[in-house]
Amino acid sequence: MHWSADGNAYTVPEQKGLTNIDIRTGQKTIVLPADKLNKPGMQQSMPVTDFAFTPDSTQVLIFTNTARVWRYNTRGDYYLIDRKTGVARQVGKSRPAQSLLYAKLSPNGRSVAYVSEHNLFVEDVAIGKAVQLTTDGTRKRINGTFDWAYEEEFGCRDGFRWSPDSKQLAYWQIDATKIPDYLMLNTTDSNYSYTVPVEYPKVGVSPSPARIGVVAATGGKTNWLPIPGDAQQHYLTRMEWLPKANTLIVQQLNRKQNQSIVFICNPATQAVTPIHTESNSTWIDVKSRWNDDDPSGWEWLDGGKSFVWVSEKDGWRHLYRVTTDGKKETLLTPGDYDIETISLIDEPANQIYFIASPRNPNQRYLFRTSLDGKGKAERVTPADLAGTHDYAISPSGKLARHSFTNYYTPNVREWVSLPDHTPVNANERIAERMKPVDKSNVSFFTVTTDDGVNLDGWMAKPVDFDSTKKYPIVFYVYGEPAATTVNDVFGTGQNRLFQGDMTKAGYLYVALDNRGTPNLKGADWRKSIYRNIGRLNVRDQAMGAKKLFSQHAYIDTSRVAVWGWSGGGSTTLHLLFQYPDIYKTGISIAAVGNQLFYDNIYQERYMGLPQENRADFVAGSPITYAKNLKGNLLYIHGTGDDNVQYDNAEVLINELIKYNKQFQMMPYPNRSHGIYEGEGTTLHLRTLYTNYLLKNCPPGAR
Repeated sequence: MHWSADGNAYTVPEQKGLTNIDIRTGQKTIVLPADKLNKPGMQQSMPVTDFAFTPDSTQVLIFTNTARVWRYNTRGDYYLIDRKTGVARQVGKSRPAQSLLYAKLSPNGRSVAYVSEHNLFVEDVAIGKAVQLTTDGTRKRINGTFDWAYEEEFGCRDGFRWSPDSKQLAYWQIDATKIPDYLMLNTTDSNYSYTVPVEYPKVGVSPSPARIGVVAATGGKTNWLPIPGDAQQHYLTRMEWLPKANTLIVQQLNRKQNQSIVFICNPATQAVTPIHTESNSTWIDVKSRWNDDDPSGWEWLDGGKSFVWVSEKDGWRHLYRVTTDGKKETLLTPGDYDIETISLIDEPANQIYFIASPRNPNQRYLFRTSLDGKGKAERVTPADLAGTHDYAISPSGKLARHSFTNYYTPNVREWVSLPDHTPVNANERIAERMKPVDKSNVSFFTVTTDDGVNLDGWMAKPVDFDSTKKYPIVFYVYGEPAATTVNDVFGTGQNRLFQGDMTKAGYLYVALDNRGTPNLKGADWRKSIYRNIGRLNVRDQAMGAKKLFSQHAYIDTSRVAVWGWSGGGSTTLHLLFQYPDIYKTGISIAAVGNQLFYDNIYQERYMGLPQENRADFVAGSPITYAKNLKGNLLYIHGTGDDNVQYDNAEVLINELIKYNKQFQMMPYPNRSHGIYEGEGTTLHLRTLYTNYLLKNCPPGAR
């Protein structure tokens, strides 16, 4: 959200132009009318993807005409528009169209920096004169942004930072020159096929070396920081300038991601000082896990003399206050519970707001506690709204956009004041406006397996359910450390790929969260899967299913299906192959067929290094068990998937062929991991999914 300086209003693009909305009164003020959003020489307003005002508010930087870079639309065109005259000037006009990334105004508003074709530029706001700061950028020597793996797995995209005095820029350089290309094959967009290369470091391949340099905004030689360690065996995951200082803070992870070092770096003296070190026997999460994947920003306190950090070192994900000299560390959230994310630091009030849910890991609430470590965490969210809450809090900490949902309530919003959580407008109170729907057929439960593991789950029962009859059951799975499936949100119990309503069709629909999923259940729960993906999570799912079968006679064990996407596709394959007597039908989408084919950052974080424990990767890969297939398999993959690449599908297909295992395969030409590009794709996928399930796991009571 684009907040006003006082935090009492926000600005959004609307049909009439950029509009400032006063939160307390609802009054709207057009701050840049639509007729001033025209490109030079054109009469039609440009679509506004993002924007930023200069510090004096006389000009606004508009991001438009965007295009995808892997998953997100992060490149496009930028225009500076004079709010008074309406004159628009294209930033980087001499650069190729749609080639600018992450254009940012300097703190003093006099310059704008951006990346184009892997090089970094600075342009004068007043006259448009540009200076090219780097000249060595190529597809594989990347300045000011990141390669595929850094972007996907660390949430790193915007790779440069203005210094507080606007005189320097610090930036990452990623050297992927030694990283082999994965060559995706495009066979449909021209008469002759051609390859699409992706610099993709697979498991066992050393990371792309990264370094951080500082360069004057006027140009000149880059001053590289002498950060210790072999650059090909470490990652530089976060970097920011200290407030009002010409020094930087940098987080470094070793390749196994089980040691984190935070450095204070002085570019002028070349001093690099470690101020905070942490090690773990499994892995350490980076900031993206607890600051909503925000690639920029650092949680500073006291003008940069200390900062807020998150650690699981005592077995729970907790907030700590760490002095920048590294001499003092204060635990802010003691107790047997996890925080999920930081919402806001309100330093004048000595408070930090965060999301947590100590009593129910499937829900989310707003809490706050003091920044000195002397207070006790208090829940800010009212007790009468059980479910999942989200907050966008104003910089002043006085107002927040509050969103609420649970499994029977579609998402609804209100504006509240903090810390009293009083609705700003009584007529817009969530309690008055929410529209619950009948979800009496959906229930949450906990099942204890024969291994003594408590698994949370939900079940959606068929309409007109009769416990004396037997119904087919469909399991929705993910099962890996990246996501959960059991959450108290609207949509629980619904299947977006099934055409129609599964409960009306006559299915039991169920999800379970196994050990290793990122639930708020403590570090032991989350990290028990280390070196065990494809085994521990798969056993938990199977043992949970068996326990449900023993508890509920209405489950027809001859009609058991399972499906999932990405990591859930892998889990689906494992369940079909490792437990063929339980799961009769599976639909696997975009699955990792061989763990050794996935990227090094994700897979090595959770599995170790194949040079040390290759057997774990083999034992955790679906192809190892493909020979055991007995039931019905529908295997779906996009041939243009840059994330889980198509070679995963082909090695698995070969293994199934080797053992004469019959199955149905659907490749989607040139579709990415989300399989949504192209006319008719989503409808085709839903139809394919639905027809296969109806045929091989027939619905209805018996």
